[in-house]
Amino acid sequence: MMGFVKNLLGGKKRGGKVDPLGLAVELGEPVADGDLPRCSIVILNWNGKHHLAPCFETLRDLDYPSDKYEVVLVDNGSTDGSLEEMREEHSWVKLVENAENAGFSKGCNQGVKASSSPEVVVFLNNDMRVEEAWLRELVSPIARGECAATTAKMYSWDGKLMNSAGGGMNFHGIGIQRGYLEDPGPEHDWARKTLFACGGAMAMDAAIYEELNGFDEEFFAYYEDVDLGWRTWIAGHEVIYTPKAVCYHHHSSTSKRLPPEMVRLLQVRNPLLVCFKNYGDEAFGKAFPALLALAVRRMFVCGGIEDDAPFRIERAQADSTGPVRKMWERARGGAESTYPLTRIATADLIGLNDLLGDWDHWMERRREVQATRERSDEEIFRLFLKPAWCVEDEAGYKELHEGVLRDFGLAELFDGLTDAGPEPHR
Repeated sequence: MMGFVKNLLGGKKRGGKVDPLGLAVELGEPVADGDLPRCSIVILNWNGKHHLAPCFETLRDLDYPSDKYEVVLVDNGSTDGSLEEMREEHSWVKLVENAENAGFSKGCNQGVKASSSPEVVVFLNNDMRVEEAWLRELVSPIARGECAATTAKMYSWDGKLMNSAGGGMNFHGIGIQRGYLEDPGPEHDWARKTLFACGGAMAMDAAIYEELNGFDEEFFAYYEDVDLGWRTWIAGHEVIYTPKAVCYHHHSSTSKRLPPEMVRLLQVRNPLLVCFKNYGDEAFGKAFPALLALAVRRMFVCGGIEDDAPFRIERAQADSTGPVRKMWERARGGAESTYPLTRIATADLIGLNDLLGDWDHWMERRREVQATRERSDEEIFRLFLKPAWCVEDEAGYKELHEGVLRDFGLAELFDGLTDAGPEPHR
């Protein structure tokens, strides 16, 4: 799969930018129509009726042989008239109906199973519109045997800002969409290796997708693409950002309709699962206690605990007759057996427990991934781009972040592997 990709030497300039990590690749010649693969484009929908027309109108006009691609929409229990619109306006699309929201990961896997023997599976968010050459450019590197998976160049809906030009992550699993909310520039115009293909606009060799068991359905949504990308590299394959595959995106249009604590739980839990499954043994031993410490600190920061005096025994002893002492005595007697915690912090705690409370299961899942290893951590770490990126500004969190990098040997592990581009957008 990887033989035709030519690595550019570290320091080579591309689009006015230096490539110190050696991630740039030279892609091959255009693929003739007869050599283009059969593709199935899988789209998930949950009450996204307002997105359907712009998406399917552009997919209908693709510059791609019409007998070589199909579109499959998996509807996750919509109640907004999406199904009626699909049947009336887009009857050419294959429709898979779920009675309830099965999640992004499972829905995508369902769409692949409903497809008609594709050579390449393609995933596209419903809140996208694509340029005519999008599919041809997206799948051509796979057709040429240059990689196992690709990801597209994603602009904001109006094309004024970047949404994604490849991806990375920090050492504890927080995903990075390279270029997010930046002005489009030449640094976004060259093909490069990327840790993962964004699940909103990606393609993958169908046989390899099946070999890797597709998206992890236990993630439900969020970070399943980071996990699949990392697993792809571990198994010896490659993922490439291909900038000529252009699309436009309404960012986070689905998540904005959900209670924030539901999204937060997944966005805290799933990066932990990504790291737990995919780090090799040596790096795992250094990273796991550090990422747990940072997750607990983030939970505390957003916990809403304004005064910890009622929990401090030394305060009770020092104030034997005051209000703190009385509060302590009431708590001891069960009069105050609970304490308020913000819903966001509670979501963090539940997310942590989803991993820690099911330890044997996740260790088995980890062993499954490690059994596929054909590539070392050291070869993959340069794809992180910003391994030391700190996601919180709070002073205690920043101190802890710097401390675990220094004291757990992580700074040495990622030494010299930071991309020179701007800091990711929080």
